[in-house]
Amino acid sequence: MSFFVYIMASAPYGTLYTGHTDDLARRVYEHQEKLRRGFTARYGVDKLVWFETFELRENAFRRERQIKEWRRRWKIELIEAENPTWRDLGLELNNLLAFAGR
Repeated sequence: MSFFVYIMASAPYGTLYTGHTDDLARRVYEHQEKLRRGFTARYGVDKLVWFETFELRENAFRRERQIKEWRRRWKIELIEAENPTWRDLGLELNNLLAFAGR
């Protein structure tokens, strides 16, 4: 089983949300379809722009907490290091997860 830390965005340089999950495809779908009330639904945060995979839930949780404490600029730099065009990774998520060995 894999665990994921992810960052969603409303648009390039828009509102950001950091979370963690054990089912990234399901969680991205929930954000996109606004199935859960809350921050991401309220602010239109529905594009997956960054994620990282972990073998242990504890490590994913720690990384999520670390990133949530970061300055916004650091989060933007993290995103742009791997996704400089801010493309919506949710559109190609199945291919990316297969490539990552999930």
